[in-house]
Amino acid sequence: MIVRIVQSFIAYLVLSVGTFLMLRMIIDYSSFQTNIHFLEFKQEYLHIPIWKTAFYIHVFSSILALAAGFTQFSAHFLHHYRRAHKLIGKIYVVDILIINFPVGLIMGAYANGLWPSKLAFILLDCLWFYFTYKALVKVKKGDIAAHKRYMIRSYALTFSAITLRTWKVILLQTFHPDPLTLYMIDAWMGFVPNLLFAEWWIYRSSRKFIKTRYTNTAKITR
Repeated sequence: MIVRIVQSFIAYLVLSVGTFLMLRMIIDYSSFQTNIHFLEFKQEYLHIPIWKTAFYIHVFSSILALAAGFTQFSAHFLHHYRRAHKLIGKIYVVDILIINFPVGLIMGAYANGLWPSKLAFILLDCLWFYFTYKALVKVKKGDIAAHKRYMIRSYALTFSAITLRTWKVILLQTFHPDPLTLYMIDAWMGFVPNLLFAEWWIYRSSRKFIKTRYTNTAKITR
């Protein structure tokens, strides 16, 4: 029980810090200055209306998907605030499937770092769409267990907004790569480890569930 509380505390602490930093960045972007943060490295694309529009839509809307992590994985919240859970879930799905998927494809096509980076971001965007869509389909069919698994995968990719920037700092401080190499490596590191962790978490949770069922069944049959 204590381990579970500590794990939840650490998870919410990391999410809180990451969300706070993202909000600070969004506030900076709300000034629409074109020489700050990420835009410093995209000066050659600022004259392209479709890219610039996609960028600002992504910046101002993706925070909604990230913030969903504060509620959607809480059993307590689901049990006591079921209607709110469904509403936030709908916002999350619309935010990804309808808003961020198309703009993500545009940004991926214009990504720095040549084709390895472009491929990474387009793959990330397609997987993000697929996992979120599958989570929606499963919950509509009443398959809650599968819904949870796909939502874990979906949110692992949502969280890449934070891990992408974290790995950039780590790689830059540790290996000092040139900007082009850094961007290509970071594009993959931003989401692949997240997915691996999600699959491990799903596998671990399934093992614990099976073990608990076996234990309870054994007690009943004694």
